[in-house]
Amino acid sequence: MINKKNSKTQRHCFLLLSFFFLTLSNQAISSSEAEPVAGYGYTIRSVTAVPTGKSLTALLQLIEPSSVFGPEIPLLSLTASFETKDRLRVTITDAGKRRWEIPNDILPRQRRPENPLSQPLRPPLQLSHSSSDLTFTLRNTTPFGFTVRRGGETLFDSIPTDLIFKDQYLQLSSSLPKTSNLYGIGEHTKGSFKLQHNQTLTLWNADIGSANPDLNLYGSHPFYMDVRSPKGVTHGVLLLNSNGMDVVYTGDRITYKVIGGILDLYFFAGPTPELVMEQYTELIGRPAPMPYWSFGFHQCRYGYEDVYDLENVVSNYAKSRIPLEVMWTDIDYMDEYKDFTFDPIKFPADKMRKFVDHLHEKGQKYVVILDPGISVNKSYATYVRGMEADIYIKRNDTPYLGKVWPGLTYFPDFLNPSSDTFWRDEIKMFHETLPVDGLWIDMNELSNFISSPPDPSSSLDDPPYKINNSGYNRPINEKTVPATSLHYGNVTEYNIHNLYGFLESRATNAALVNVTGKRPFVLSRSTFVGSGKYTAHWTGDNAATWDDLAYSIPGILNFGIFGVPMVGADICGFSKNTTEELCRRWIQLGAFYPFSRDHSELHSARQELYIWESVAESARKALGLRYRLLPYLYTLMYEAHTKGIPIARPLFFSFPQDTTTYEISSQFLIGKGVLVSPVLKPGADSVNAYFPAGNWFDLFDYSRSLRIKQGKYAELDAPPDRINVHVREGSILAMQGEAMTTREARKTPFRLLVAFSDGGNSSGEVFLDDGDDVEVGGEGGRWSFVRFSCGLLKNNSNLVLESRVVNGDFALGQKWIVDEVIVVGLKRVFKRIGGFEIVRGMKMDERELKIKSVENENGFITLEVSKLSLLVGKEFRVEISSRESIGLFRFLD
Repeated sequence: MINKKNSKTQRHCFLLLSFFFLTLSNQAISSSEAEPVAGYGYTIRSVTAVPTGKSLTALLQLIEPSSVFGPEIPLLSLTASFETKDRLRVTITDAGKRRWEIPNDILPRQRRPENPLSQPLRPPLQLSHSSSDLTFTLRNTTPFGFTVRRGGETLFDSIPTDLIFKDQYLQLSSSLPKTSNLYGIGEHTKGSFKLQHNQTLTLWNADIGSANPDLNLYGSHPFYMDVRSPKGVTHGVLLLNSNGMDVVYTGDRITYKVIGGILDLYFFAGPTPELVMEQYTELIGRPAPMPYWSFGFHQCRYGYEDVYDLENVVSNYAKSRIPLEVMWTDIDYMDEYKDFTFDPIKFPADKMRKFVDHLHEKGQKYVVILDPGISVNKSYATYVRGMEADIYIKRNDTPYLGKVWPGLTYFPDFLNPSSDTFWRDEIKMFHETLPVDGLWIDMNELSNFISSPPDPSSSLDDPPYKINNSGYNRPINEKTVPATSLHYGNVTEYNIHNLYGFLESRATNAALVNVTGKRPFVLSRSTFVGSGKYTAHWTGDNAATWDDLAYSIPGILNFGIFGVPMVGADICGFSKNTTEELCRRWIQLGAFYPFSRDHSELHSARQELYIWESVAESARKALGLRYRLLPYLYTLMYEAHTKGIPIARPLFFSFPQDTTTYEISSQFLIGKGVLVSPVLKPGADSVNAYFPAGNWFDLFDYSRSLRIKQGKYAELDAPPDRINVHVREGSILAMQGEAMTTREARKTPFRLLVAFSDGGNSSGEVFLDDGDDVEVGGEGGRWSFVRFSCGLLKNNSNLVLESRVVNGDFALGQKWIVDEVIVVGLKRVFKRIGGFEIVRGMKMDERELKIKSVENENGFITLEVSKLSLLVGKEFRVEISSRESIGLFRFLD
């Protein structure tokens, strides 16, 4: 007999299961309809390799067509080649027709190999080289795939997803292991420096304020650095493509969805973060050298009323004893917002000239803004000369008419060689009237206040795949120049849009060199791969919020790995009204940005650092340390220029095997061993800061230290007027004195701060030149380079500090001296000094020499030696004994 209760239950279960599977089926159908298959991939038709074994080429045949996002290209060419032992290039493009790719004269690089002697390649379909750890392997599957490996580790694996290659939609994907930690792919505002899983990163340069997190901003950098845990072995990947794209990162996979061009991948073997940066900037261009003065403090505001307002700001900084190196002016100085003009009432040229001459007399500098839009006005000489030179971007055979600050505008086409001449000549005439020291180029995404309708005869203005522009698939034509507009050589805006700021930066850099004969300073809002070769950058229109204060750290760290090391955020916030506490904490942090500038907008309250006394006091302390560290910052600039290594660095650059550092977005390093730990929350009087293993010394108070055996967080006091900045053992910092300008600071004697290392030698270096020469560190040039080292000899009882000098004549000519040496972190054996010997480099009277030994917390001894007068440009060796093994003072120069 059947149990009716069980039967009823079974029927209910059956109905529920039926409903469940029907729902799943409907969802699958719905999902299939929402995301139709865009492509089925390619198979390998043939593979050839050159006899040298450094490159191979494969022909790829389409498996099956799909009309989603347009028809596929049926036959592709894949080329893999070793460009150096540490750089592998993989290019996929149309086998039958040339497609848009970034021209070599914009970004110089090796041409893809075309060798008529290529021979068929038999399995394994692999490319390797005896001098390289990288290996490229083709997978002869259906569909095909490829892998890139370094030793036994897979860096990139395109299987099991399908390659899709259409005219306006390219898709390529790679799986990623759980040990992967990704950084880069910008420009976006993020709360985390490390890329978080499950996000779409859109690259399409746009005038979107950086106060908006997670949206595509002013620049495009399709480069990422992958740090693999637990050992921190690192590599880099660049997709060199200037078209708009979405990069989908899920954690276990990265997928590129690109609306044009070619797939041009570069793999950088590392295996350290520093080596990845050297390898990456070797390709894209080393960062531009910056003038010494640019490392001073800068003040700007959109909304200064007139030249007298500028004079008052400069005067108030001086009265408040806050260093001010550079005064800036936004578009307020212009006549009706037209480039290269002056408001005849508020900023007349003659009074502006007197103002700038006065700045220069005091050792200060002046920078103004330029926008690319040229006012359409027949009485405006710059516009007329641009028309005569025929240098404007065109649409439908006439200059494209946009609208920006001056009203209706045309935009110079910086792809046109004649534009470089036009831009240089305009800057030259302007500079003859007002000798500015640098130029700030803004609105160059391009920004446009109007949106032109799409051309119905072309798919460029409205491509089939909609990138996630502005977070909601905004049409790519909105608030910019239409994609169907044409540049020189019939290059479409569609292809070159993301390069506009790069090209304007290049032209402006070259113009300043030509006009001034000095090292140029350019600050650009819009950037692309390689922009650091020509320009500095700021993170754009942030806001006066605590979130924006915190966002600034991932922002500057990202641009460091993008090859733009001279970067900063608007201190105290650009939009909204800042508060006294926020501004105080922001200058404490901003004093240690590579580029340090206070900037605010027209409708916000004034926020110059002297407005509040508590902010002024914090500024004096933080900027005082910055100015003492100027030789260190400038030397880091030199390292960035010669090697590509950033000035501001994530902690994992110095501690790649400490996996906790991979997650840190609230602290950063300046160089290898100076750690900045700011307060980022309101009302806080302490900060929970992470310290990797080692001894760390407070740069505001050398007697305060932390002895860290294994990396850990430490709660630090953070009173309202100070920030925590520490130097790690093993570092030697060459410092100079505080001053109101960099010119005056450079006249002060040097102090060497030696953070003694328990594990061996401490070391440091300083690069010195006049700060203005166009060429930096050139053969026979006016520069000196000094390396310092410090260690123990003779059973650890003798401390030796010595220098090695390259090209010392320049430093000798400047008569720079080391007046003081401070050694922190010594053991108690040095509590009593038994002897002091200068083997070489002496330039002092022994009666003036002063030595002091002090015991501090954690049992460390601080040794201070003053009145030294050691010539920086002459090699020296100083030996200090804790025993009476040498005379109390002995000079053997």
